[in-house]
Amino acid sequence: MNEPDALGKTTRINLLFDFYETLLTEKQRTFLKYYFHDDYSLGEIAAEFDISRQAVYEHVKRAEQALEGYEQKLGLLSRHEVLQEQLARLEAIGLELPVGSAERAALQSVLEDIRQTENLIDVNPNREVTGDGV
Repeated sequence: MNEPDALGKTTRINLLFDFYETLLTEKQRTFLKYYFHDDYSLGEIAAEFDISRQAVYEHVKRAEQALEGYEQKLGLLSRHEVLQEQLARLEAIGLELPVGSAERAALQSVLEDIRQTENLIDVNPNREVTGDGV
């Protein structure tokens, strides 16, 4: 896999992990965190858990498949991405409205309300929510 593809895959798995972490087993969460989040190699993980690299590979692959399966069934990441695109479009439309107009102010207010609401919705109860949505 070339570098851009690997980065894209890592980004996707990390996003899926954010949405579906609580649906994974503890072992799946652990191996995915080590491999994708902490960027450990298969060999490093194998040494840490005293198992073969092949066993680590199988655990990681099964966990990836589980995440993709949850996304296929629930579509939370897809919905999130569509919402972000729609918000960006609305923001662009707002920039075309005259500065100081009531319409622009109303649109900006609604966009801010949506973003604040989105920040309150935490799909991962184990993750701390901050004011910046992280």
